Amino acid sequence: MTQDDWLADPQYREAVADLLGALAYGELTAFTRLAGDSELSPTQPLKAAVAGLAVAEFRHYEMIVARLEAMGVAPETAMAPFIPAVDAFHERTRPSTWLEGLVKAYVGDGIATDFYREVAAYVDPSTRELVNSAMQDVGQADFVVKVVREAIRTDPRVAGRLALWGRRLVGEALSQAQQVAVERDALASLLVGGVGGPHRPSADLAELGRMFARLTDEHTRRMGRLGLAA
Repeated sequence: MTQDDWLADPQYREAVADLLGALAYGELTAFTRLAGDSELSPTQPLKAAVAGLAVAEFRHYEMIVARLEAMGVAPETAMAPFIPAVDAFHERTRPSTWLEGLVKAYVGDGIATDFYREVAAYVDPSTRELVNSAMQDVGQADFVVKVVREAIRTDPRVAGRLALWGRRLVGEALSQAQQVAVERDALASLLVGGVGGPHRPSADLAELGRMFARLTDEHTRRMGRLGLAA
């Protein structure tokens, strides 16, 4: 089946538009947050490095917008349903320090990345490739790990505060992922089936439980890379 064959199903088309709309707004907010973090960076080299990460996120946003437009979907329409939930998440997890902002970019965005990659397992190959490209690490992982570990070496007290911050982020991020997954019927149908034809893969309740367990496991791994207790 070609992508056009998949998209011929109106429900599937709506579901893909939802997925890409959620991704696009997530990438747009990632760009604006990293741009703000860049301004708060303590040194010029760090400022330039974070600005580079922001630019990469905006390029991902442009990729997704281009696909929505190619589908004949207005990007602002696709993004609109997800603005309240994403904005509320960022309001609840507003960092109080530059380091907290970096940890959020790595840990919080990492959970979102893992979630959308899980969802992408149930879409057509072309859309899956786009999602995986847009979710590609642009260098933020190694950068954040290096900066945070150096901060901990300089002041070990930082570790406790950032570990608590990471635990708060995982709870909020998983809650947001669940909210996105269940509140939009079209997007939920990607996971549980019912669109895209009888041969399209779908997940049962047990698999959904395993999916969220995998998200938690990946969070623990990321925290370990930072040198923080999960």
